[in-house]
Amino acid sequence: MAHAPKKTKPAAKAAKNGARPQQTRLWLMYPPKLITRPIIWELGHKFAVSTNVRQASVTDEIGIVCLELDGEREQIKAAIAWLEKLGVNVEPVEINVIES
Repeated sequence: MAHAPKKTKPAAKAAKNGARPQQTRLWLMYPPKLITRPIIWELGHKFAVSTNVRQASVTDEIGIVCLELDGEREQIKAAIAWLEKLGVNVEPVEINVIES
């Protein structure tokens, strides 16, 4: 029986390609029309990044998510541009409020 190919983590791919992996924490603010769409799942499949939801709050009016992205800088930048094109407001996390 054939085995499925082993998936390589985005950070490992970046390291093999000579690019330095980085980690970025972002605040995502979703408009009401996007709240039910699986945007973070899509992001992880469209771009070579690992996603980690650090905090989230969702109502009928807005979704706010603190998302950690790991991957090559260019992939992270492309992922952010894609989110903004969808209508998600993306802001960097200024201070580490989650673990303090």
